[in-house]
Amino acid sequence: MISLPSNPAPRVVVGLSGGVDSAVSVWLLREQGFDVQAVFMKNWEDTFEAGWCSVAEDLRDAEDICATLDVPLHTVNFVAEYRERVFARFLAELQAGRTPNPDVLCNREIKFRAFLDHARRLGAQYLATGHYARRDVQDGRSRLLKGCDPGKDQSYFLHALDQAQLANVLFPVGELPKREVRAIARRLGLVVHDKKDSTGICFIGERDFREFLAQHLPTEPGPMQTPEGEVVGQHLGLAFYTLGQRQGLNIGGRRGGSGAPWFVAGKDREHNALIVVQGTDHPALLAGGLRASQLNWIAGEAPAAPFSCAAKIRYRQADQPCTIVALDADRCEVRFAQPQRAVTPGQSVVFYSAEVCLGGGIIDTALP
Repeated sequence: MISLPSNPAPRVVVGLSGGVDSAVSVWLLREQGFDVQAVFMKNWEDTFEAGWCSVAEDLRDAEDICATLDVPLHTVNFVAEYRERVFARFLAELQAGRTPNPDVLCNREIKFRAFLDHARRLGAQYLATGHYARRDVQDGRSRLLKGCDPGKDQSYFLHALDQAQLANVLFPVGELPKREVRAIARRLGLVVHDKKDSTGICFIGERDFREFLAQHLPTEPGPMQTPEGEVVGQHLGLAFYTLGQRQGLNIGGRRGGSGAPWFVAGKDREHNALIVVQGTDHPALLAGGLRASQLNWIAGEAPAAPFSCAAKIRYRQADQPCTIVALDADRCEVRFAQPQRAVTPGQSVVFYSAEVCLGGGIIDTALP
């Protein structure tokens, strides 16, 4: 908790999504004595995909929250910035055969850049969000810490932030378990106390990922084949699949086959072939390491390699012991203590030292 001067109270602008986490963040900050202003960000245009994005419903909930808590609500439109900085890159990465994480891009480019600039125009000394993460300062530098609720920790999605972006950021619910956040909201009579957590990406919503992509990317059918070259099916286009994927392959039984489920193990872009294998633990699904680029170190400088730490290659994964064996200004090579399943180019690898998020980068390739 920050020690505040009695007068005037410092202003904090809260990104209010219309969900329970940001709603309780508003209340917690007001209780701490801040001058609280809430901002609802519109990042996707409903008319682009009518019926799938819940912007209108979320705005109504944000208005109800602010009326209940007696906090001013502003709205801001970042549709153009989102389409240019997040959605366009998302599509370009998919077309290049990678599987991007738009939530990481959204945090870096929208919530902690475009929105941070807007908050400053509103006179804010601090920016706050409902992320389950924490921040502290050590030796004059901001540190990003895991949220106290291990089932909700969102530091993975924030690893691309830098010192300037973290300098005046608050994460009010980062110290709380989710169940307590909901209990507070219920006690306050907030309409969102039992609202379902948002999952996935707003512009996809609850519908099928493949159906959505087909509206934005061309289908380029080709063979599904084993590493030995046996064709076992047809794919719609490499962009529509990700490594480790099981659902939606529609591969029928094979004479003499094992009956084990099929998984995506690779993409051969030169021949437009999707490589598939049978069995959860097939060797083609496992990797002993990876190479990553576009590195961001939250402390502002990279540690000297080699060094040991932990890493996640996907959200909610348990920390995996690893060693960063080679490192330069923008690239690193990582070796894991145990082989990792479905190391996916385009996804983020995020590094930790206990509860401290050190930073991360984008996976370029898996290594044997």
